[in-house]
Amino acid sequence: MAAEQRPLNEVVFLTVAEVATVMRVSKMTVYRLVHSGHLPAIRVGRSFRVPEQAVHDYLRESYVGVESA
Repeated sequence: MAAEQRPLNEVVFLTVAEVATVMRVSKMTVYRLVHSGHLPAIRVGRSFRVPEQAVHDYLRESYVGVESA
């Protein structure tokens, strides 16, 4: 079941810092992904929260396989 279809009380939200740690990138990179629309997020006050499943989906879709020669 997709995160959009799950009840909100079952969705795990991550902070920008937590997403950056999972993805091993800077917080600024996460902010750029959120602002560009590549990574969905909700705004809570002045901060963002990203559904954990969205991070996994983004990484899965961004995976680049390397063919052996």
